[in-house]
Amino acid sequence: MARRRGQVDEKKSEAILDAAATLFADKGLQAKMDEIAKLAGVSKQTVYNRFASKLEIAQALASKRVEDIIAPLRGTGDPQTVLETLALTLLNRVCSADKVGSMRGVALVSVEAPEIAHAIYEAGPRRSLKEMSLWLAEQTRLGRLDVPDPEEAAEMFSGLVLGHGHLRAMLDVPQLAPEKRAARAREAARIFVVAHAPTSSRLSEAKTS
Repeated sequence: MARRRGQVDEKKSEAILDAAATLFADKGLQAKMDEIAKLAGVSKQTVYNRFASKLEIAQALASKRVEDIIAPLRGTGDPQTVLETLALTLLNRVCSADKVGSMRGVALVSVEAPEIAHAIYEAGPRRSLKEMSLWLAEQTRLGRLDVPDPEEAAEMFSGLVLGHGHLRAMLDVPQLAPEKRAARAREAARIFVVAHAPTSSRLSEAKTS
């Protein structure tokens, strides 16, 4: 069955982003558009047709990763289940060996072009924190959690989950082993939910303890 034009274009865009991530990890902004095109197996013009600059490529990479990370927030489970899934997704993203290069690439970019690093942060980590803060605010409105400052809590949850994950990624030192990530995610979600349980839930726990 022949692929539709949109399917072909999407595959080319994916190939360009994958190639850019690899090259940015090795060279930072020294990576050239024609090198990205060659590694992606497309023409240089095809790259420019989709991304006008390396800044746009970097923003697209950040946005793509965010979509994968925040996907659990669109689920319908209870807060602990959603947060546990989110935590495990985040850990797998940051701690997996094939993601280390992208973190090192961001570090290289930040030295050469801080304005691009800022744009990457806004399109990536900052957006994920915003999405989580909105979710926490909604859970509070529904009475499932009690989070006075959703934005601050979102950042604290990220730190609780990752620990030194980002630092290890940038320094390319051993990460949290895959078999330990599920336990970390589960415990981080448990601690967070207990800390932000609705007042009525806390009172019930106190009476039964």
